[in-house]
Amino acid sequence: MIVSKFGGTSVGTFEAMQRSAKIVASDLDRQLIVISATSGTTNDLVALSASQLDSTQREELLGNIEKRHLAIIEQCEAEEKLRDAFYTEFSGLREHLDFVGRDKRWKDALYAFGELMSTRVFVEVLRENGVDAEWLDARNVMKTDSTFGNAEPILASIKKKAAKHIQKGKTYLTQGFIGSDVFGNTTTLGRGGSDFSASLFAETVGADTLEIWTDVAGVFTTDPRIVPDAFPINEITFDEAAELSVFGGKVLHPATLKPAMRAGVNVRVASSSDPDNPGTYIVKDAEKKPAIRAISLRKDQTLLTVNSLEMLHQHGFLAHLFKVLAEHRISVDLVSTSEVSVALTLDTAVNAANKVELNEDVLEELGRFAEVIVEDELALIALIGNDLQKTSGIGGPLFTALEDYNVRLICHGASPNNLCFLVEQKQAEDIVRMLHGKFITE
Repeated sequence: MIVSKFGGTSVGTFEAMQRSAKIVASDLDRQLIVISATSGTTNDLVALSASQLDSTQREELLGNIEKRHLAIIEQCEAEEKLRDAFYTEFSGLREHLDFVGRDKRWKDALYAFGELMSTRVFVEVLRENGVDAEWLDARNVMKTDSTFGNAEPILASIKKKAAKHIQKGKTYLTQGFIGSDVFGNTTTLGRGGSDFSASLFAETVGADTLEIWTDVAGVFTTDPRIVPDAFPINEITFDEAAELSVFGGKVLHPATLKPAMRAGVNVRVASSSDPDNPGTYIVKDAEKKPAIRAISLRKDQTLLTVNSLEMLHQHGFLAHLFKVLAEHRISVDLVSTSEVSVALTLDTAVNAANKVELNEDVLEELGRFAEVIVEDELALIALIGNDLQKTSGIGGPLFTALEDYNVRLICHGASPNNLCFLVEQKQAEDIVRMLHGKFITE
């Protein structure tokens, strides 16, 4: 059994939907199809959640969503049936926008309309291409807690619901990104959560393979928009891919690989516009394991430095520090310590999966027992590979290459699969280009 996830660009136009439908039809083992909202729709829905919108702006955004879907529907054989299905969801969207309370619960229900509308259309496109697909409401299976905006899946409940609603041998089309809590409220798994949804589905139904169909031909050695010579990687280990996704890889959502790794599900990342290209296979043990496989870049990072003489030969200081951060739900990436200070990196990028809000409350609380310094406009660069903590000849050439740049923090040795450091954001892309040319070869 194959679980196939198609991203927004893979279902964003009639032509894209046709290509994706033909991919599904080409292999009967593709029995669970998970798709995102059509490209651009989630952005419009997020814009619609703004309280300061006037009626003209609201109608413009709704018009964008309507036109985007009608452009696909008008080219389908079942145009009348599709119009009815689409406008059922679209009318629900309009009604939802009239609700007064705009809390996180309301926003999750709003954002879910993107996937509900796209799947109503794509299920008919699948049928027109010979795939007898059944539309499945993901909220009946994807059970989560009530942390609206970034809900945590409840695996035991998902497995129970999947056994009830999903039968092997049948083909289902469902939504990524959305779920529901124990009270039936719509929840979302965070921006980019469709990959995570697909991986959870793959784990719970016992799939052999999870396919992530996107607009790029696999996982690249680095962002090809920064380095034109970057190339797709044929095969990469779960450990490498996990580090790459966490430290800024653009193809996979950071949480995607966890369920697949737990269940031993093979993962393939490929391009829906070039399905004959094998893309990248993510496996437990790769045939080739170069010391440096890829370079990732994550912008808009913040460095939080906490200084206090109370740290000197004292126990409990770090426990106190991290207790404060935990109480404010602040996730820390990298940590570096000295006798009297701790430096922490925080992911404060706008579109971060777990964006950190470093507000005045937490700074005031930390300031009661330490001096706090906050530095912005930094970027995190990570070298991803194998046995980096054991490989000689990496550190010397790397830091020689960086001699003209100011490195703010270095993290090495905690993982055999990454070596990362913090630099000024304005220099980051130049550094990535330089290091890719020096360390990455086909």
